[in-house]
Amino acid sequence: MSADQRGDSPATFRDLTLEALNHQRLAEWWCDALGYRRRGTWAGEAEPRPAEWPVAIHDPEGEGPTIWITPVGERRTSRNPVRLDVWGDTERLLAMGATMVTERSGTRDWDVLADPEGNEFLVFPPPGDEPPVHPGVR
Repeated sequence: MSADQRGDSPATFRDLTLEALNHQRLAEWWCDALGYRRRGTWAGEAEPRPAEWPVAIHDPEGEGPTIWITPVGERRTSRNPVRLDVWGDTERLLAMGATMVTERSGTRDWDVLADPEGNEFLVFPPPGDEPPVHPGVR
């Protein structure tokens, strides 16, 4: 979207950042889960970034946002201030190492999972596979 299409918007979405104790491992996990790739060298860089630096992963098709996986020194103890919502296969994500936080039920048509670092994310059925929603059913 160009600046002309945004009108008077004061900001434009750039990318998303997740924190992790083991940012290299979590970057690999999200690459596998989303079909993303690690971003290699950046313009002006002759060599890949050092392993201790944040890792950028991106959608090779150019459709999804860049996600940065940033190292932190200690585990988060409060709820995520931001989360990813994905269309996906809950069972496959669980088999990859995600954990179930809350299963879908009633009028909620998504599962809440946590990645291997404990970052919660929502998993919706792939488009066209959504179960019917029944208002008022819990």
